[in-house]
Order: sequence, then C-alpha cells, then structure tokens
Amino acid sequence: MSETSPERLRALADHSLALIRAGQAASGAYVASPTFAVYRYCWLRDGAFIADAMSRAGEIDSAEAFFGWCARVLVDRRGQVDALLIRHAVGESIPMSEMLHTRYTLDGGESDADWENYQLDGYGTWLWALDEHCRRHDRSIEPFLDGAALSAAYIAAFGTQPSYDWWEEHPIERHTSTLAAVHAGLRAVASWPELAPDRRASAAEAALDMAALVRVDAARLGRLSKWLGGSTVDASLLAVATPFDLLAVDDPLMVATTHQIETDLVHAGGVHRYPQDTFYGGGEWLLLAALLGWHQLRSGRTAEARAQLDWIARHATAAGDLPEQVDDHLLAPEAAATWIERWGPVATPLLWSHAMFLTLGLELGAVHPSVSATDHRSLPAVHT
Repeated sequence: MSETSPERLRALADHSLALIRAGQAASGAYVASPTFAVYRYCWLRDGAFIADAMSRAGEIDSAEAFFGWCARVLVDRRGQVDALLIRHAVGESIPMSEMLHTRYTLDGGESDADWENYQLDGYGTWLWALDEHCRRHDRSIEPFLDGAALSAAYIAAFGTQPSYDWWEEHPIERHTSTLAAVHAGLRAVASWPELAPDRRASAAEAALDMAALVRVDAARLGRLSKWLGGSTVDASLLAVATPFDLLAVDDPLMVATTHQIETDLVHAGGVHRYPQDTFYGGGEWLLLAALLGWHQLRSGRTAEARAQLDWIARHATAAGDLPEQVDDHLLAPEAAATWIERWGPVATPLLWSHAMFLTLGLELGAVHPSVSATDHRSLPAVHT
C-alpha cells in the first residue's frame, strides 16, 4: 500500500483536532463519542490519552481543562476516598459498587445507568498524562495537586486488587495493563516536590510493588499475559512499555510480548483487542493500531509504524471520522449483529481513536497541526 499523502494526513489531523475541541465540554471533560449513546460520558483513561494528544499538539488550555475536571472529580469525592482508605487500612472487604466510578457525566456527576463501573487504570493514567504535560510545557502541578494526591492515595491502596480491565471485562482478575497504568501514575507522583515527602515515598513504594508483581508474573511465560496468572495476550499490554515505561521496549519480556501480540492479533493491518473478543464481532481497533505503531516507532521500526498510520487513515470516513473498530477481519462475525441490534452501528467518531492517530502522527513527524488551524464552528458542540 502507498503512503497516505501529506495533504490527506494534514486534513485528518485538523479534523481530529476539531472533533476533540468540539467534544470537550465546558467542564473540561471529553466525551468518549458524541454520537454513541452509551459513550456520551467521560472516562479518565480515554480522556487522559486525549489530553496527552492535545498537549503534544500544543493545545495546552484543552489539556489543562481536562486535568482540572479530573482533579475536581476527585476533590468532590474526598470524603468517599478518605472513608475507603480507612476501611482498607483495617482490612475491610469493600464491594466494587462502593468504589469510585470509571466513567462520569460531563459535569462530573455519576450516572445511575447500569455499567461495569470499577476500573483503576484511569486513576493512574491521568496522573501520568498530567506529569508528561507539565514536563513538556514547563507547567505547574499546583492547580491540580489536591485531586492528584487523592487519586494517588486511592490507587496506592487499591491498585493491586482485581478490577475490570480496559474493556470493562473480567472483574475478578488483576490486569497487567491496569497495573502498568497505576505504576506510571504513582511513579510520576513520587517525583513531585510539591507533595509531602511521606506521600511521595508511599507512591514510590507502591509503584515498585506493582512493577515487581508484573515482572514476577511475566517470568512464568517469558512474556506478559492479559492478567496475572493467565496465558493469553491483550493488545493493551503494549502500554506496559509504550507509553508507561514499566518495561523498556527492548526488555526481553516486552519483545516476546510484542511478538505474541503481532502473531495473535495483527493481520494485514490494524489490531484486535484479544483472541477471544466478540464485541461487535471482534474487529480491529484503530486506537490499538496507533498504539502498536507508537510502540514500533519507539522500537526503531519506523516503516512499520508508518504503515499503521496509513492503515488508520484509510479507515476514516469520507468526513474524516475515525471509528472505534472496523470489520475488515472479524474474530467472531456471528456476534456482530447482536451488538448492532443492541447499541446501533460501531461508535463513530471515537475521540480516543482520533487522539491516538494524532499521537502517532506527531511522533512520526508525519503531521504538524497548528494550534488554531481549523474552523470547527460546523461541528456540534458538547454541553454538560
């Protein structure tokens, strides 16, 4: 396949920026998808990757508006967090239903709609993204410090416990990619001189414990697995190295993991989530193609990284929208109709897909979006 033209990449990058701007509420929250009913919320994980892409693109105000939203979500629940930490300290077993949620309304509220609402990775991922942003642009942590400290205390206490994974599945397991996200957030917090020394030390100790858990478990197979004690792979495992740096990209455990992911989950282009996936038939996810490309680039495999960028570009709609997944190669085609009947067509656009396209394009030097390049008045604004 030929490379996507620079003009087409620039147009897709400008459209991605416009969609993300339009998809950011006045509160700072990013809607996961403005057109897909069950995604009209903000996830800390999705939002953190979106904010990181916007930060890379020079959209400082957008990124910091999201970080401010995250901090307020935590501060507004200070009493809940403090109570959870006390109960945890005395060894009380706490039901998942009483933990912090994984998705929130755009104004920072909690939805009463049924959802798999206990994920831990987002509470680490936004700390990682905040730290990266402040270092990248020489910005202060101070405006976000209270919420960040609460988030860090929460994941330091609960980060090694079972929870739902990135995909809101398998809640009884301890997921490797979740541990990596929590580790990255705690490692970031441990470096902040603005925090009290005891809090920094607690974060550093918890981060080391999580890294040890991942390494010890990976030694069983010579590579990472989807969850501790498991054997299958999941494309989210790429994040253990890229971008969370729990393992180096050239660590033998990571090299073996990447090889297994590429063997089991990658075809002509694009990346499946995991081998048993049946969601919308188990298609190939654009954000995971970008994550693989980013990891390949950091591993020195530039041509393969560029091929992933081109594959993503080819799957944009005529309007430039990027879906969550595509059906070029389904793992479970018989399951697709059930999901379409339940929720409608695949989420399009998905802001996380657009963010990861931007990140990969920027890292490759293939796109150079200017901060105010696009007039996005024709796009629907998102309101709380």
